Amino acid sequence: MSLFTKILGDPNEREVKKLEGTVESINSLEPEIESLSDAQLRNKTNELRKQIDPEAPAPLEALLPMAFALVREASKRTLGQRHFDAQLMGA
Repeated sequence: MSLFTKILGDPNEREVKKLEGTVESINSLEPEIESLSDAQLRNKTNELRKQIDPEAPAPLEALLPMAFALVREASKRTLGQRHFDAQLMGA
């Protein structure tokens, strides 16, 4: 390990810690999203799309946890497969 890394820390580890926080946010939404009907899930997706306004965009980082929670639930319902936390970090 270089002296630079010892002093400032590993940049990869910092990025992973940041992403772990985002994954925790996504996971915390899971019970709420699971309880939605299919129609409510579609409505929630449409609401999220409306928040992405090119003229007055909401910060995308604020929308990511909900977007990924919706995608994860749609995948569980349609494919029967749930995204792993590492897959969310990669995405």
